[in-house]
Amino acid sequence: MSDTKLWSYYDGCSEGGREGWSQVQLGSDLDGAVTGAPGMHFSFQQIQHLWSQFVEYQLNYYPPYCELEKIVNLTTDACDALDGRIDGVVSRTDLCKLHFNLNSTIGESYSCSKTAEIIDFMPYIPAQNGTVTKEGVAVAQEILNGAHDNLGRRIYMSYQPTAQFQDAVTSYNETTGEYGAYFVEQSAQWVEIGLNLLTNISALSSFEGVTRDTFRDWIATGFQRHYDSLETTWPDLSVWHDAGRKIMYPNLSYNQSIAELDDWYRLFLIPGGAHCGANSLQPIAPWPETTFSTLIDWVENGIEPKTLNGNIQSTGKQQQICGWPLRPLFTNNGTDAECVHDQKSIGTWKYDLDAFKMPTF
Repeated sequence: MSDTKLWSYYDGCSEGGREGWSQVQLGSDLDGAVTGAPGMHFSFQQIQHLWSQFVEYQLNYYPPYCELEKIVNLTTDACDALDGRIDGVVSRTDLCKLHFNLNSTIGESYSCSKTAEIIDFMPYIPAQNGTVTKEGVAVAQEILNGAHDNLGRRIYMSYQPTAQFQDAVTSYNETTGEYGAYFVEQSAQWVEIGLNLLTNISALSSFEGVTRDTFRDWIATGFQRHYDSLETTWPDLSVWHDAGRKIMYPNLSYNQSIAELDDWYRLFLIPGGAHCGANSLQPIAPWPETTFSTLIDWVENGIEPKTLNGNIQSTGKQQQICGWPLRPLFTNNGTDAECVHDQKSIGTWKYDLDAFKMPTF
């Protein structure tokens, strides 16, 4: 038998990322893992998908999707240059949070052609024309503020500015010409089946009697009931660490102790990226297509990944993606790229989920 070592790896995104974390937590026999945009905090995520609809219900305004899309496009235009380069990609959503006021979009006109669906599982959307309203901006701002309980304590974080408001899509009544609620089916079913333990196939269809505290309690119930199976937030990864294994974590999360984990854990936030793929609203954003080979080089050859190589699919050009906590900044009229430390911007990624008495890793 050959004494050549056989290496074992994991590569997954979204639910695949969550499943990868479950194996990392178990200290499995893997040598390395790429866990992109993992669906960890499962009970939080499922309820988070209902928050946008609840905001519309509370504010009693169901915006045409085109109105929200216009707000996103105007946000992108306004925040594009904050990273030092105007290219249609918002690499610094943290600076966008610090400097952009959504109220500046009120009164801007929008127009969209009809579409059979926005994305998978979304409803029919008619042709739309209008102007951005203060009610629409109030909905968008409250969604971006994130879920809070009745006392104003944070339940969960929200999406970054320039993210699409897909959870806030509304249904259109062709008879009345009015827009109304459209529940995200998977999350609406989670409430009835995963939390209320109903055995029939049913889904939440109304927010009557639901308060902000209800959202907190739904999450707490799911967290407790499914902690050992779906949450994948067990914080002690010492078995994995002590075995000398590596993990790379592209996309959308934050951990204050990243600096202490640098020898085996790397986090990369993908500028302009969508969930596990390129973003149609920022088509020239870089996307890391060689993450897996980068992990192999780190594990087998000791080559530490300071950045990820991002490919701009529409142009074929390459761009380096900074490793956290460094943030991208372009100088010399956008021609030179740096990875810089910006403590004020880093602060925008820190959240205290103080609505809960339990630790929420």
